[in-house]
Amino acid sequence: MFSDRLEAKWIDMFVSVFELCKVKSGDTAAILSETQSREINVHLAELALYRLGAKVFHVQLTTPPQNTPVPVRSTGASNAVQGIQPVITALASSTIVVDCTIEGMLHAPELPHILKEGARLMMVSNEHPDVLERLVPDPLLTPKVKAGIKMLSRADFMTVQSDAGTDLKIDITDTSGTGVWGYCDRPGNVAHWPGGLVLCFPKAGTVNGTLVMDVGDVNLTFKRYLESPITFQIEEDYVTHIAGSGVDADLFREYISAWGDREAYAVSHVGWGMNQAARWDALTMYDKQDINGTELRAFAGNFLYSTGANEAAKRYTLGHFDLPLRHCTIGLDGIVVVENGRLQGDLS
Repeated sequence: MFSDRLEAKWIDMFVSVFELCKVKSGDTAAILSETQSREINVHLAELALYRLGAKVFHVQLTTPPQNTPVPVRSTGASNAVQGIQPVITALASSTIVVDCTIEGMLHAPELPHILKEGARLMMVSNEHPDVLERLVPDPLLTPKVKAGIKMLSRADFMTVQSDAGTDLKIDITDTSGTGVWGYCDRPGNVAHWPGGLVLCFPKAGTVNGTLVMDVGDVNLTFKRYLESPITFQIEEDYVTHIAGSGVDADLFREYISAWGDREAYAVSHVGWGMNQAARWDALTMYDKQDINGTELRAFAGNFLYSTGANEAAKRYTLGHFDLPLRHCTIGLDGIVVVENGRLQGDLS
């Protein structure tokens, strides 16, 4: 669909994002990539950082062999670094790491070691620049995301309901909210672009009820809109039953069972999208190879339910689904923050 030609407007775009990250002349900037990374984003990052006067170097790793029963998609847990200590040391000693790996380092085991000395990490999601161009971070979104994080961190209970039949109760007592507004501007900070979402990782045994994915909701692991409903029964975090007669339910059941891992059925994180510029219908406009689907995780008012790894609950697995649902009502301690898919109050 696209010609991967370097465009001046895209260099300017990367410059503006790195300026939001407060990159300045003399900063050391590591561009982390792998042999299967989207090369145009690696090149754009390099040119933009040089324009800002940063001292740029590349860390490129060989994309590891596949060793899983099914393809891994959109986990945010890249295995590219593979625990290689000299790589970790080089990244950790930088002012900023620009992450251009395929899956991203958001949940990678090496990330805490990279951040502990004060490096910050900017994950450029594996999207074509045409996607990134529409979703350059907006500083006006930042205080709204921060407000959502505070609401989530202070709440004891989250409820999620929908006309389609979703009825979830989630105990989030003493659970820390987190969120991403699209840029990292201080030491030890992590962000991804596109940004604009608020979420938390519930503790073990705290999620119960029914989740119904309706027609038009999205399975981002498959980059596919549902054409028939799927109903999940969830007991103490785990999906215990998957009901649905269409191909969407069959695909879900087959993929999740392929891992042979009970933890693939567990809750990873829950939250909601905040980005008014992100579009629910974006998948219809791009070929699958041009997108990573981060935009659909962030579109304003979605309820984002994810399965798989959850460090707060001490659960680890590569099996992962990100499932943004429309038309849900989300409450925190009885206060509605999203009503029928629309952000409320200070979040809107």
